[in-house]
Amino acid sequence: MIKIIDIRKNDDNGLFEKLLSRNQMDDIDVASRVEAIVSNVRKNGDAAVLEYTHKFDRVDLCEETMKVTKQEIEEAYKIVDKELIEVIRRAKANVEEFHIKQKEKSWITTEKDGVILGQIFRPLEVVGVYVPGGTAPLPSSVLMNVIPAKVAGVEKIVMSTPPQKDGCVNPVILVAANEAGADEIYKVGGAQAIAAMAFGTQTVPKVDKVTGPGNIYVNMAKRLVYGYCDIDMFAGPSEIMVIADETANAKYVAADLLSQSEHDVLSAAILVTTSAELAKDVQNEIERQMGYLTRKEILNRSIEDFGALVVVNTIEEAVDVANRLAPEHLEVCIAEPFNILGSIKNAGAIFMGNYASEPLGDYFAGPNHVLPTSGTARFFSPLNVSDFVKKSSLISYTRKALHVVKDDVVLFAEAEGLTAHANAIKVRFEDSGRE
Repeated sequence: MIKIIDIRKNDDNGLFEKLLSRNQMDDIDVASRVEAIVSNVRKNGDAAVLEYTHKFDRVDLCEETMKVTKQEIEEAYKIVDKELIEVIRRAKANVEEFHIKQKEKSWITTEKDGVILGQIFRPLEVVGVYVPGGTAPLPSSVLMNVIPAKVAGVEKIVMSTPPQKDGCVNPVILVAANEAGADEIYKVGGAQAIAAMAFGTQTVPKVDKVTGPGNIYVNMAKRLVYGYCDIDMFAGPSEIMVIADETANAKYVAADLLSQSEHDVLSAAILVTTSAELAKDVQNEIERQMGYLTRKEILNRSIEDFGALVVVNTIEEAVDVANRLAPEHLEVCIAEPFNILGSIKNAGAIFMGNYASEPLGDYFAGPNHVLPTSGTARFFSPLNVSDFVKKSSLISYTRKALHVVKDDVVLFAEAEGLTAHANAIKVRFEDSGRE
């Protein structure tokens, strides 16, 4: 049963420390295993990838069957429910429309004496998207990773996802990838997929950036390849926090907490409320609703280990708790939710009001569901178009403009003991008659 913690009695029951302990990235055993996988793939390419696919996925592929064919995508459209395909298309439109608003333009400004300054925005050339297989297919993750890259103008989007036991990719994943605009799809999963995209193999192209969710092995691999290519973020287990007062609907709150708890046994679901009565009602509702939900084993462990119903004195205290934990998803279910929006400093995505249910953001509303976890919303942002763009600074000075500032630059360089830097400015004015 989910616990009720009354912070009004100055006892948080170790809640904050327990939530932060969910980050497994310091697991030495996992790190060493993943390091071996990444090293092997980097050295041996396709041979290592195929070896791990046989070992971990129990599927035998070869270089010719690693890449998904056009025919396989066409077959997927015959299998997937037509209504679901239309839903995917409507979700794609919403996600695309939201991310188009994030696009930035290059700019140039001219200053006195012919100085030209600016910033040039260019899309990355090749991006790799990882989509996990796991216990459930995640077509929503396909949309959320591929579409912002497409909007940014990325030339080639490579997707990697584990094969099913029959050697095929889940058809819903294939349809979502095709609708979103993935250019190439490979039947590779786990840490070996991240390494294959980061370093390239005889079959899988080398990419500039890897994005997408995964288990601890995938996340550890992303940490190891960072620097050889970019990554989106170091993602931990999913989490949701709900701030609620006595006006909130216990049934809605319980359902939303459970919606995140079913992801993983390490998922966290926290209610912070000013109403002890609501906390008790939500506790009862969670027990009732769990009775008819399918992923009971995961729900039970997640709710018992990392769920909590926290009672505080004021909504201001609730906001303080949210800012301290910096949750991935934050729902605000109070009488006037927008009154506290300005006080919320740390959250990946903020859902305002009783009808902005978290799954709406997961699938359909438009904002990205790839969000910072484990308190990293203090300094990370949701995946967005700018994550697929690189920026170059532009500097142009005339001789006249450089002459005005040359002594300042030389003094700065000499203060740092970098005489070659200073010399690079001085030599341009040794012969005052030369242009």
